[in-house]
This record gives sequence, structure tokens and C-alpha cells, in this order.
Amino acid sequence: MMEEGVYGGGKAGAPFDPLTFVQRPQVILRAVTWLFSIIVFGCISSQGWTKNSKGEDVCLYNEDSNACNYGVGISVIAFLASLGFIAGEYFFEQMSSVKTRKRYVMADMGFSAFWSFLYFVGFCYLTNQWSKAITPTYGVNNMQAAIAFSFFAIFPWAGAAYLAFLRYKQGSDQAFAPSYEADPTNTGGGYSSYPDATDPDGGYSQPPFGGQPGQPQQPGMQQQQQQAPPY
Repeated sequence: MMEEGVYGGGKAGAPFDPLTFVQRPQVILRAVTWLFSIIVFGCISSQGWTKNSKGEDVCLYNEDSNACNYGVGISVIAFLASLGFIAGEYFFEQMSSVKTRKRYVMADMGFSAFWSFLYFVGFCYLTNQWSKAITPTYGVNNMQAAIAFSFFAIFPWAGAAYLAFLRYKQGSDQAFAPSYEADPTNTGGGYSSYPDATDPDGGYSQPPFGGQPGQPQQPGMQQQQQQAPPY
């Protein structure tokens, strides 16, 4: 069984709680990226193409077919990846191997950061081509919505990459943490030898160098103790 908290996950084999699962930040961000990907490729696919004078299909982004293909392409992959990572979050709790969790966290961090960058490139690309295009008679709202949600998608992907980084850092800190713990029973700061040397009141039961109980002292010793030496 895996220790609880390794790479930000719970103990392997723990019972699944749907309410806790949907409230996890990673799952919420994946749902947002999934939704944004649907909006982007849906807007471009539905009204992003028109017929030119030659009867050919051209993209409304300045008749640049690469712009439409780019927006649809990264959004379709983002749609599939978001579903895959949501499923990965479900199986993450069942991963009993530390190496498996580490690989998943590293893949999550790398892919999310890269896709955040691709959406930033897509936002700049689509905005540039739209500014050069002749305003069409239809599909304006869809084209502008695709640009807007390409911009919005940058942040949840970047947030997912950041959460994956925190997971990776937590796992690395635990890997290098000391395996020993201080003895909680030894709180006195030292060794306590002769536990019966003192009485419960904190003092000696007999004065040092005193005679044994029940044994009378010699007269010479009594006289010597009664007379204090002059100073």
C-alpha cells in the first residue's frame, strides 16, 4: 500500500468518493479546458468556412485555411486530452507505484504547459488573420468567440501545469525526506540513570555523607559536626 499524500494523491485502494473527486482542482480545470475546446472547434467547424467565387471552401480568417485547421486541431486534441486527464485523475488514486504516479505527474505538467503555449500561439494567429480579413456577412460571432475562448483556454491549461508542478515538487520533497523520526519518549534531553536516586518530592531522601539509618554516630564525629570551624 502506498503512503498517503505521495505526489498529492491519497492512499492507494481507498474508497472512491464522487463528490470529493469532482471538487478537486485538477478535475475542475480539466472540465474547463474540455468545455473551452468544444467551443473553439465548434465555432470554427460550424461557420468558419465559406465558398469563394470559384466555389472553393475558404476560411473566414483571411481565407487562410491553416488558421482554421490550427484552431480546430489543437482544440480536438485538447478535448481528447482533457477527457484522458480526467480519467487519469480517477485512476491516480489507484496507482500503487510511486514511479507510475511520477510519470503521470510529469506527463501532466509537460503536456499542460505545452498546450497552454499552443493556445497562446493560436490566439495570436487567429487574431492577426481576423484583423486582416474582410468582415464576412455571417459567422462573425463564431469567429470572434473562437478567438476569445482560445485566449481563455490559456489560463486553465497553465493552471493545470502549475498544479502538476506542485505535485511533482511535493513528491520530490517526500523522496528526499529523512526516514527516521525522533523518539517521542525521550523528552528530557538526556539519559536518566538511577531513576530511584531521588524521591517523588524532587530531593534526596537522606543527606549526602550521612550515616546509615538506625546506626548511631560516634561521639567524636558528633562533636566535630556540632563545632563549626572558625573562619
